[in-house]
Amino acid sequence: MTRALRTLVAAAALAAAAAAAEEIEVGATSLVGSGEGIVLNADFALDLTPRLEDALAQGVPLYFLVEFECYRPRWYWLDEKVGAATLTARLSFHALTRTYRLSTGTLHQSFTTLDEALRALGRVREWLVLPPGALRPDTTYNAYVRMRLDTAQLPKPFQVSALANRDWSLASAWKKWPVSGSAIVSEAAR
Repeated sequence: MTRALRTLVAAAALAAAAAAAEEIEVGATSLVGSGEGIVLNADFALDLTPRLEDALAQGVPLYFLVEFECYRPRWYWLDEKVGAATLTARLSFHALTRTYRLSTGTLHQSFTTLDEALRALGRVREWLVLPPGALRPDTTYNAYVRMRLDTAQLPKPFQVSALANRDWSLASAWKKWPVSGSAIVSEAAR
């Protein structure tokens, strides 16, 4: 009985490790004041599920959303939303050249391996998320960021599969961190 129990516990641990490897983890995040406004720098670590890798290899592009929100806490009412922004990135595979292509806005990059493309996808730098003057110097804010696979932009047959299959869901939890308006405003003034 104890051997069967150990085997069951080991199998559950392996399943949990596999499930954790298929999620997106939010790493270091920061808001920095600049001349154009307030920019976000964030790092994400992500691995695709085998089903997503197979779909990508078959020519199905994958769209990822990076979502940002900023709130001013209020004790007497709901928190005030200061701003929000969304960044869309498209990851595709070109069978003819055997390269992965990452497109974000007007920027297009090619990579020879999927790992290189995923590292570039997980590195968000100098993304303008708030306009100048959005944060007051004497206030502390809560910033939130997350990344997720946008299943709404998959081809229709894959959208149906994504509704019922966990292999098609890939997302991070919202990461929350406090932001001092004074620090951001003083950086923007430099």
